[in-house]
Amino acid sequence: MGFERSLADRKGKQFFELPKETTKNNKSRKNRRRSKKPSSPIQKLYETCKQVFASTETGIVPSLEDIQRLQSVLDKMKAVDVGLSPEMPYFRTTADEGTPPITYLHLYENNKFSMGIFCLPPSGVIPLHNHPGMTVFSKLLFGTMHIKAYDWAEVGAENGILASVDASNGTAPSSIRLAKVKVDANFTAPCDSTILYPADGGNMHCFTAVTACAVLDVLGPPYSDHDGRHCSYYLDFPFTKFSVDGKSIPEAERESYAWLEEREQPEDLAAVGAEYIGPKIVESR
Repeated sequence: MGFERSLADRKGKQFFELPKETTKNNKSRKNRRRSKKPSSPIQKLYETCKQVFASTETGIVPSLEDIQRLQSVLDKMKAVDVGLSPEMPYFRTTADEGTPPITYLHLYENNKFSMGIFCLPPSGVIPLHNHPGMTVFSKLLFGTMHIKAYDWAEVGAENGILASVDASNGTAPSSIRLAKVKVDANFTAPCDSTILYPADGGNMHCFTAVTACAVLDVLGPPYSDHDGRHCSYYLDFPFTKFSVDGKSIPEAERESYAWLEEREQPEDLAAVGAEYIGPKIVESR
């Protein structure tokens, strides 16, 4: 089960059922068409996601046109569009609190896509985890966040890199794999949304709040244990931590690689679900 799904479940079913459009008669329907207001930004995001991910399945990436269309909508999103401000309790921390808790606001989910917001106080961390077979859009709504992201390293004949360690050499656990760093930088809002893909763009990432910040995530398709999209967590180690007999990377490139080892969900992951109280999403048929 994914991090987002488990937090949504903690809040209770009533927090993620959406209102549906209803009409009493043709007259009221006609009157509503005459007085129809422009869609809110979050409603527009929902409608766009519904179209972009209509035929999505595990490992299926939307077309470039659809990716650009959804990214364009996300790039315009602001904290006020989802009812958030840095002064809200989600973003506060105290000196004696230890690991600050992360709050997840569940917006919407079906079997094609999910939408939610992570609220991180300063020093809050979403540990290194993956997104199997998924395309993920992330939009930083405010604040500064450090993102470190990896993809599994290819077995490259050009440099003789192994994608996994041969356990027979006794220098590393058999479960450890080589990954390439794709992102290792601070992002400060306002900035463009980022995208990761099933096998590229930094499918495994870690978020660390440099300041209080909020990030809106769109996942297509969402996590699903039943469909093989289980959220896995990882430890990362410098490339020099382990050796592979007869294989090496030029010294100048070693910081671009790391060893990842799968782990259980961190026990110190402090996260809670909360009710989304921003502009409502109306589920269309």
